[in-house]
Amino acid sequence: MPSTGNNIAVLLVDDQQLVRSGLRRVLRRKDGFVIVAECDDGSGVPAAVATHRPDVVVMDLRMKHVDGIEATRCVVAGGGPPVLVLTTFDDDELVSRALRAGASGFVLKDAPAEELIRAVRVVAGGQSYLDPTVTARVLDIYRQAPAVVAPEIPDELTARELVVLKLIARGHTNAEIAERLGISNVTVKSHIGRIFAKLNLRDRAAAIVYAYDRGLVTAADG
Repeated sequence: MPSTGNNIAVLLVDDQQLVRSGLRRVLRRKDGFVIVAECDDGSGVPAAVATHRPDVVVMDLRMKHVDGIEATRCVVAGGGPPVLVLTTFDDDELVSRALRAGASGFVLKDAPAEELIRAVRVVAGGQSYLDPTVTARVLDIYRQAPAVVAPEIPDELTARELVVLKLIARGHTNAEIAERLGISNVTVKSHIGRIFAKLNLRDRAAAIVYAYDRGLVTAADG
């Protein structure tokens, strides 16, 4: 594997060569990135991750043989790098499934270059990036799922941490949580850090899936 220095090593996965070419033009070495490998199908992702050890995988969802959801599941199950999903306006259901598979975030394919750069940096840094133009629609899909009969309340969390987890799952930002609870942004970050540590959650995207899967947030919560 070639040395990437301090650059973020990126694996590009998309079955369209033109899309990969466009991504290469955006994620340039002078901006702190290096494309260490490319795949045109999800089937090649596990080997590419093992060989090139990227810091982040930028993953398309729709591919002919192995789609981005299954490829994401393989990367996460193997303890690989975080996955940023590329999506379009009509992919909400697929995005929902990708989050359940362990994706750390999603960004629109036609997003401005600056937003894509920011999203890749955020996800490579171990956080989640949830495109605000898509997040509300994806959360609607979770809300429409059958309600869990008996919510699974995690004993590890304090009452305040449970409230914060629910607010994360409803799509609130740190600033919105701070305002709603009358606490500082620093305190919100502290709560979130403890929530992630106690529940062994990778990032905000994982917290959303956790909360909905256990019935902590439902359609009635709005």
